[in-house]
Amino acid sequence: MDRVTEKWQDKIGEVSLGATKDAGGSRTKAIKIGGETGIYFIKGEDACPNPPVVAMEVWDMDPLDAWPEASKADFGNALKDPAEWARLCVDKFSADLICLRLASTHPDSKNASSEAAGKTVEKILKSVGVPLIVIGSGLAEKDNDVMVHCAEVARGENCLFGIAAQDNYKTLTAACLSGGHSIISEAPIDINIAKQLNILICDMQFPADKIVIHHATGALGYGLEYTYSIMERTRLAGLSGDKMLSMPLVNFVGQEVWRTKEAKTGDEVSRDWGPAKDRGALMEMATAVSYINAGSDILIMRHPKAVEETKKVIKELRGA
Repeated sequence: MDRVTEKWQDKIGEVSLGATKDAGGSRTKAIKIGGETGIYFIKGEDACPNPPVVAMEVWDMDPLDAWPEASKADFGNALKDPAEWARLCVDKFSADLICLRLASTHPDSKNASSEAAGKTVEKILKSVGVPLIVIGSGLAEKDNDVMVHCAEVARGENCLFGIAAQDNYKTLTAACLSGGHSIISEAPIDINIAKQLNILICDMQFPADKIVIHHATGALGYGLEYTYSIMERTRLAGLSGDKMLSMPLVNFVGQEVWRTKEAKTGDEVSRDWGPAKDRGALMEMATAVSYINAGSDILIMRHPKAVEETKKVIKELRGA
């Protein structure tokens, strides 16, 4: 019996991240995401020219109590030095990209200056050769200043900057356009707002092939199924010819998983939930693999074991 396959009208756009010396940057390699011709890993539909990639999250400060002990154990003293932390993620844990979160710039943290953030970006770019994702503190007023400076510091490196939202996208879009970077556009799990935001960004003469969509991320058991369904709808719309929804997708898996009680709680509940050293990593991997099947192109993760196992799954799904 012949296998029934779906033939789609269009394909997902490709986004290139990182600029090598030939392209005016200093990265040792560039990474392409997107380009799917169908639903991920369905033989005969998706050529899968660019498999999903895994970025590991690095903060510009020691996360201290913000990260549970189980998520920090493998990094040791490297948590005190963002450059060393990034090198460890790439050299030992095989991260495809580094996601730098500028947590220290938040006024409730260290209220670090734009100049200090720029120096950290510079250090990370010198310490690793993989493409860089740069995320602000989450406070729009501060991020507007910080991101403009950091985008200029990283000019020509084609980093992925975020996060642009519907009520705060113009400054970041202009900074990325000027510095030659790509951008993360975020909608609150709403396909219509996601499309409208991409239209607004493109109206500023920003190229569509430098946009990556984030639909917020729910951890396993914490809204995953809702995000999953919106991601599926986005992917199907893109494959059906909607150019403003045909961008690759990103998920902040580690951030969401490690704030859940199942991942944060220690061994006082190990009898029922399993040991803390394994529980969060397993939950992070399960969440990541779910989003791969929903069409995620970039998974931003924290625990090295979760990264290792997720990358194994990607290889197996590709038949590698």
